[in-house]
Amino acid sequence: MTPAGITIRGVNLSYGTNHVLKDVSLDISPGEFFAFLGPSGCGKTTLLRLIAGFNQADSGEIRIGGKDISALPPWQRDVGMVFQSYALWPHMTVRRNVAFGLEERRLPRAEIDRRVAAALDLVGLAALAERRPSQLSGGQQQRVAVARTVAIEPKLLLLDEPLSNLDAKLRVQVRRELRELQQRLRLTTIFVTHDQEEANTICDRIAVLNAGIVQQVGTPIDLYERPANLFVASFLGTANILDGRVGGEGAARVFEIAGGVRLPIPADRQIAPGAKLMFRPQDASLIAGGPDRITLDGEVAHREFLGASVRYGIRIGTAEIALETPFHAGDALREIGRPVTVSLSARTSQFLSP
Repeated sequence: MTPAGITIRGVNLSYGTNHVLKDVSLDISPGEFFAFLGPSGCGKTTLLRLIAGFNQADSGEIRIGGKDISALPPWQRDVGMVFQSYALWPHMTVRRNVAFGLEERRLPRAEIDRRVAAALDLVGLAALAERRPSQLSGGQQQRVAVARTVAIEPKLLLLDEPLSNLDAKLRVQVRRELRELQQRLRLTTIFVTHDQEEANTICDRIAVLNAGIVQQVGTPIDLYERPANLFVASFLGTANILDGRVGGEGAARVFEIAGGVRLPIPADRQIAPGAKLMFRPQDASLIAGGPDRITLDGEVAHREFLGASVRYGIRIGTAEIALETPFHAGDALREIGRPVTVSLSARTSQFLSP
């Protein structure tokens, strides 16, 4: 299969007065494993269905391999889609389920048999070809759905939250299998999920959506370390976000947090009106001072022992932040109500707008 790139330009879609997708533009490279990530109702599945041809945009265009497919019906787009429910025929065997799309395309029987055998071998289900879906585990059913899609040899593979019906342990196993399969096939793949861990672990790049708008596109590390706004920061991982206002001028500028706490602002740092201070729990410590560090005085509000680490809630002024410290045998835990000094990295702390 030759991977194809995808270009989306100025796509808008509304249901009545509900503007679901708002001027969405994206470029997805050939062979890339790409994710649409966001909360329920953000428009990610709607965008996936637009690419598949199950929805029609009000404006904009979608190109696959340079060809505008915006007006084509689903069966002419050369796209394969794996649904959240798997959508397997319960009365058909695994073999017949995989063959179904090929039979609808009127391919010769020898070609159908060849593709079915290759697809089942690819997902490791050749030995279960005569079973029915009810005789398979959730992970096996998911692999049948993938095999059925791969068998038609699409230019593009679309995955609509395919792991949501699996338990936590099986989900980890199957997402690794999906990544390995995608790498072997070199097939351009779009993966829809609301789970940031799933997107981070298997995708090359991620588009974060909220309220129908693409908030940011980047690699998992880029989005985590350099979020474009507070939504991206809080949606990808745990983020401490502190309200405050800028006071002073020049080298004397400070960020004043409710409760009278003041943080010095680096001279080269630009802060937009209404911005808030954001930093990750691992970028703070209970070890005070050092170069390029900001220190804050607070007290322990609560704690949770997690085995390998201890998660503390630290009250600073009227705000509260989360902080995790590694735990080693024999370590003494900080008592609730005890005064502590929190040390932040000025380099990794960011001022972000909503």
